[in-house]
Parts: sequence; C-alpha cells; structure tokens
Amino acid sequence: MLIPKKLKHRKISRGKMRGVSKRGSELSFGNFGLKAMTRGWVSARQIEAARRAITHYIRRGGKVWIRIFPDKPVTKTAAETGMGGGKGSLDHFVAVVRPGRVIFEIGGISEELAQEAMRLASHKLQVKTRFIKKESQ
Repeated sequence: MLIPKKLKHRKISRGKMRGVSKRGSELSFGNFGLKAMTRGWVSARQIEAARRAITHYIRRGGKVWIRIFPDKPVTKTAAETGMGGGKGSLDHFVAVVRPGRVIFEIGGISEELAQEAMRLASHKLQVKTRFIKKESQ
C-alpha cells in the first residue's frame, strides 16, 4: 500500500473539499484514463485494490500510472471512548480527490481492453468515475 515516508504533522484536520481539480485533470502519460466525477477521500487500500484489478486484467501488457497519492492521515478513536479523550490515533491514509482529477492512466493496450480494466477498477473506488481517452492529433 502507498503511505508517505515521513510526515510533518502526524494528526491534521479534516479540511474542506470545495471546488474542482485544476491540476491533474488532463492525460499526461498514457492514452486512456479514469477521471473522477465526484469528490471524496480515496483510501490507500482502495487505490491498491483498483491497481491490482487493472494489472490483473491487462495481464502484463501495457503500463499503468497512478496519478493520486494518499498523503492525508486519518485518525480514529477506539470504540466506546468517551467525549473529551482527545484526538484518536492514526488509522489510515487517504487521497483527497476532487471532480476532474485523473486517478489512473494506461498506455500500450487496445481501447476495449483499457475500457474493461478501468471499469473493473472503478468498482473498487468510492468516487464516481468516467473513462477518458487522448484525442489523436
């Protein structure tokens, strides 16, 4: 799973997810991609599950790029803990995904194969996604 090597602050606030993604909204590496249509937190486990689904389906053909990284720590308090016990301990990491963000890219395979691989990967993510392809120049 993807986790940061080092953190500046171990516990951070939840923050807001307003607006749309300005950076990372175009295909940069591959010919086909999976673009987020809704906002949300995508956990490191979900990213890994989607990556495994893609690589399993394309069977060592082509190349896969992961365009998001889970760098936001999420805390969780223990069960049956009363109010006033402070912030919980670190539980997992998430990537903040806004609408328009490209999550995965694939290159070197046919469009039909890429579309099915991305469909399988989209079922592993909690944000709604759309299959995109690079316009031929």
